[in-house]
Amino acid sequence: MLPKLVLASSSPRRREILASLGLTFEARAADVDETLLPGESASDAAERLARAKAETAAAGTPEALVVAADTLVVLDGDALGKPRDRADARRMLATLSGRAHDVVTGVACAHGGRIVSGRETTRVVFAPMSGAEIAAYSATGEPDDKAGAYALQGIGGLFVERVEGSPSNVVGLPVRLLYRLASELGVDLAVRP
Repeated sequence: MLPKLVLASSSPRRREILASLGLTFEARAADVDETLLPGESASDAAERLARAKAETAAAGTPEALVVAADTLVVLDGDALGKPRDRADARRMLATLSGRAHDVVTGVACAHGGRIVSGRETTRVVFAPMSGAEIAAYSATGEPDDKAGAYALQGIGGLFVERVEGSPSNVVGLPVRLLYRLASELGVDLAVRP
């Protein structure tokens, strides 16, 4: 039988992914400082932040399986977080236009006093976008709370030429990595009561 499942996130996309797997869970955002450390790579930061979120959410509930994740969009070695405003979203989209970038997600699972973690990297290739397309997409509001200012599973998917790797990683929770990490803690997410 599956233990109680806690998603340490307020992300609607992560909730949708877990629900699509047929899992019942409680969403409980973990408030951690998401500032990257000086000289820290995006991959290291994503995994460190996922672990910090898992530790925070797991406090007091060792019987639960806590799932935490942090996703960063990386272009030319620089992490693109969520845009500050619509102008910042337009700037990000212009830099991604016609180029390839990486999406890195760190995932951490906590259960029974143990925490395991890993990271997934997926390559995304954007089609060239005109200034009008960038302005129109930004005006939809969809980019406002997304790392890299786009959503593959939404309108932003219109501008993605191809994805090399895990599509669920680009959305914010690589399901195969999640399955592997939960298994390391003795929890089989494929088994239902």
